[in-house]
Amino acid sequence: LCNCSSVGSVGVAGCNRTTGQCRCLTGYAGPRCESCAHGFHPQQGTQQCQPCACNPSGSSSALCDHSGKCQCKVGVTGLKCDQCSEGYYRFNETTCEPCQCNNHSQTCNSTTGTCLNCQENTEGHHCELCKEGFYRSARPAHACQRCPCSIVASTGTCRIQPGETAPRCDRCRPGYTGPNCDRCDRGYYNSDSICVPCRCHGNVDPALSPSVCHPDSGRCIGCLYHTAGVHCERCEEGYARDREGSNCTRREATLGPEPKEFTTSAPNATKATSFSTAVLNSTLSPPTLQTIFPISSSDNSTSAFADVSWTQFNIIILTVIIIVVVLLMGFVGAVYMYREYQNRKLNAPFWTIELKEDNISFSSYHDSIPNADVSGLLEDDGNEVAPNGQLTLTTPMHNYKA
Repeated sequence: LCNCSSVGSVGVAGCNRTTGQCRCLTGYAGPRCESCAHGFHPQQGTQQCQPCACNPSGSSSALCDHSGKCQCKVGVTGLKCDQCSEGYYRFNETTCEPCQCNNHSQTCNSTTGTCLNCQENTEGHHCELCKEGFYRSARPAHACQRCPCSIVASTGTCRIQPGETAPRCDRCRPGYTGPNCDRCDRGYYNSDSICVPCRCHGNVDPALSPSVCHPDSGRCIGCLYHTAGVHCERCEEGYARDREGSNCTRREATLGPEPKEFTTSAPNATKATSFSTAVLNSTLSPPTLQTIFPISSSDNSTSAFADVSWTQFNIIILTVIIIVVVLLMGFVGAVYMYREYQNRKLNAPFWTIELKEDNISFSSYHDSIPNADVSGLLEDDGNEVAPNGQLTLTTPMHNYKA
């Protein structure tokens, strides 16, 4: 009996009575047409055979396994070998081309070949570039290292120039300079690791002092217009702000501690006369000095023969006031003492002696003792006091009436 497959054969009528070989349909094989022929595979769940349909460009043969998977070439994948494997792209008549990612990625777009997920700080279609903020170093070869550029002081990007081994920052921000933008530019100084503009209040000329201020301390260099201080914020000694508060002008004359020579010139004079400031009296005030020695002014500044500071002038005035007060107190005390002396002299008792022909008269007056007892004024026991208050002097030879 032929016993041909009802699915893969044309029926019993197609059986060879001698050999028993059934006549098979396309895709079927075997004596009874019970199996699939080459290039076919059984459909899952049925006994029918389906063609492998392997892509001839991607597969190495037309055969497939029982699941229908074809045998693919290198770089090709898929059930029918019609797709590029990971790491390959551009499926063509022969095979798939490998991705060109400079060993920084394993995958790329299967159609365009653009590398995906570039590693090691790289980017670009083929991972051939370094990311922003990185540069390609020589050691290790073609590795991307981080730029030594702060995003505060620069744009953060850098590059290596031909023939150099160290990178340079592409562009420094205002106030910074140097290959790595790690130094303060002219006109700036370091304040807590940040470069800030020099604060010189416009009293420094960058043409004369290019640095304007010290890059570490911020102290202004070369203050102009008679200014001084760390930031040229105040006037020099002997100068003061004008009424507008903008310019420093000489405020007064000052006597120097050492003699200085100065000259005065008069109209039609042919020779300058020299004077020494030592001959000036220290008690002279600035107005007096200006009266004695005329001072010429130019741009609200006075050029004086001798300078006196306000402190010295105030000390002189205070000393003069103290001397005057002491003299006045001494004068008042002297007047008082003199008056006391006069009062005591007027109140003291005094005697008057009157000589007559045969007697001597004594009289005593005292303002403060109108009823004074004058009985003891004479030591002679023979003295008598007359009723009228006169003393009578009696001696063995003469009688004196007082």
